[in-house]
Amino acid sequence: MTVPAHGANRSARIAGFHRKTPQERLDLVAAFAGLDAAAVSHLANMGNLPPQLADKMIENVIATMNVPIGIATNLKIDGEDVLVPMATEESSVVAAVCNAARQNYEAGFVTSVSGTQMIAQVQAVDVPDPQASRLRLLERRDEIKAICDGCDPLLVKLGGGFRDLEVRILETLGGTMLITHLIVDTRDAMGANAVNTMAEKVAPYIAAWSGGRVYLRILSNLADRRLARAHAVWKTADIGGDKVRDGIISAYQFAAADPYRAATHNKGIMNGISAVILATGNDTRAVEAGAHA
Repeated sequence: MTVPAHGANRSARIAGFHRKTPQERLDLVAAFAGLDAAAVSHLANMGNLPPQLADKMIENVIATMNVPIGIATNLKIDGEDVLVPMATEESSVVAAVCNAARQNYEAGFVTSVSGTQMIAQVQAVDVPDPQASRLRLLERRDEIKAICDGCDPLLVKLGGGFRDLEVRILETLGGTMLITHLIVDTRDAMGANAVNTMAEKVAPYIAAWSGGRVYLRILSNLADRRLARAHAVWKTADIGGDKVRDGIISAYQFAAADPYRAATHNKGIMNGISAVILATGNDTRAVEAGAHA
């Protein structure tokens, strides 16, 4: 393999980079960036994720990044004691959870989930008569259900599958769009692949029935039919008294009135949520997008 020398004439256009091994890519990057032997050795250490597996997960892999996993203790959730993994690089986050959980250990947390339904969106543009097309699509609900359920017989066997149909007329900068929502019960799965497959399958039918052109056909991360909630109550004496309580309320009031504070307040909340999502191998970006929406 020829490795270009580090210097002013280096080029980011590297032919066939994706076809090389992680080590070959790393050698090219090291030459491009002028990395020393210690840096190359550090990057080459993939930890507990085998290079072959990492190379199949994303494109152009050269290394992995280790994130500490801490354990949140003192948690009683729905009457059961649990230990919760949290992956984060920020200090004090795990400690804060442990401390807060200790303060209300006797009462604990109560959780609920509103359902297991996800939404796939199919975007149709240049629809000649959006109002008539909307009604036409709603009338074909049973056909759309059959198409969607046919995409994933196993999901249907497990009790999931197509649940409902919504068709929205949306006025946008690019004109009127006809947006079809496929409501799908994905059971315990996050369900992105399942609902995306259904949206892809039904898209040509929606184009034909509406007379328009279909562009996007993909899930929405605004999962407002799948809300997870947790509820807990702390006694004033257990959190440090009236002054601490009043300080917490005042901080909330500040954030409720000021977006600059609110953004940071929400970041603090996501410190705990994202850490658990990452530690359990889930999609942090999807959860964060839904939360911020």
